[in-house]
Amino acid sequence: MIDAKQTGKPIQLNETERQELRESVRELCESFGNDYWRKLDVPHEYPHEFVDALTKEGYLSVLIPQEYGGKGYGIAEATIILEEIHRAGGHAAACHAQMYTMGALLRHGSPDQKERYLPGIAKGELRLQAFSITEPEAGSNTTGIKTFAEKTEDGYVITGHKNWTSRVLQSDLILVLARTTPLEQVDKKSNGISLFLVDLREVRENQPDSFVVEPVRTMFNYATNKVWYKEMKVPHDCIIGEEGKGFKYVLDGMNAERILLAAETIGDGYFFIDKAVDYANEREVFDRKIGQNQGVQFPIARAYASIKAADLLRYEAAEKFDSGEVCGEEANMAKLLSSEASWEAANVCINTFGGNGFVDEYDVERKFRETRMYQVAPVNNNLILAYLGQHVLGMPRSY
Repeated sequence: MIDAKQTGKPIQLNETERQELRESVRELCESFGNDYWRKLDVPHEYPHEFVDALTKEGYLSVLIPQEYGGKGYGIAEATIILEEIHRAGGHAAACHAQMYTMGALLRHGSPDQKERYLPGIAKGELRLQAFSITEPEAGSNTTGIKTFAEKTEDGYVITGHKNWTSRVLQSDLILVLARTTPLEQVDKKSNGISLFLVDLREVRENQPDSFVVEPVRTMFNYATNKVWYKEMKVPHDCIIGEEGKGFKYVLDGMNAERILLAAETIGDGYFFIDKAVDYANEREVFDRKIGQNQGVQFPIARAYASIKAADLLRYEAAEKFDSGEVCGEEANMAKLLSSEASWEAANVCINTFGGNGFVDEYDVERKFRETRMYQVAPVNNNLILAYLGQHVLGMPRSY
């Protein structure tokens, strides 16, 4: 996510340092065990204490360059943090966007925007955790969005409706994607879309009626919302990069998002494997450990092999990203394979536990619900297959 021309290359830790990072995150997560996440799950409460702890330790600002107060790490190091959160039984959806939203600001933001916001984010004084892109009618067809930003003498007036705008109630800043030129007036449908960095503190104080939020309850504890922009006024200097180039800026961050979320599913996968192995070694039925039975043991071993394979691809994608190499193929495959491997491990785990897998005190059913999301978000796996078929294998466009 770091622009080498402006901030230098990201700091890459050696294996010893990565292990130390892993252990430090693991130690923090021990203070927020499964009982913590279980208590928040039913009422769908936001994990404020956990996010505050991550912020205090600087884990949410690892991708911010040191010159702005961050650690300046690469994507590979960031994935370790997210993996360990999930392996410990937690869920990083409450805060992971503060990592992958950095790309647009770091690569395409103005010097003033960076100076104004990045130090505050790094210190934990500001939160940039909301990305407002998807619309109910457009879905994955991002170029079909209808939210419009009309240019005026004072700035822009944004009007439209978004869904899946997560963590907006817990954010001070938000990235909003909107058309600045109508679709019928552009020669290429990805043109005429702009990206805005909006200070929600100003909006909430001075024009609260222009910004309406409706929380959405999902099958797991996820702070997502529907949002309406009702002639919301923003200044000219909140636009990221050039007007009309916002779609490109969003695409820039998608590889990072896929790699980071692949790490979360890998963490989930290891969680399920750990749980299944422990239970198989402890549970006795018919006077023998159930782990002795090949019908229990072999599926766990196969699921573990799938997770390890996806894990290796995650690091290949991350290393390419941090080196500035083209990594679309690896990033997409990492997300595809890790989400499928995690779901395989989830099913194996619940089969190992039998009826107990559906009981909340074992935490399997909670993680089972959480990890299912990754096959459809942040991008549906079918779209990844379409990308691989067209852009990697050279077959005709399928949609």
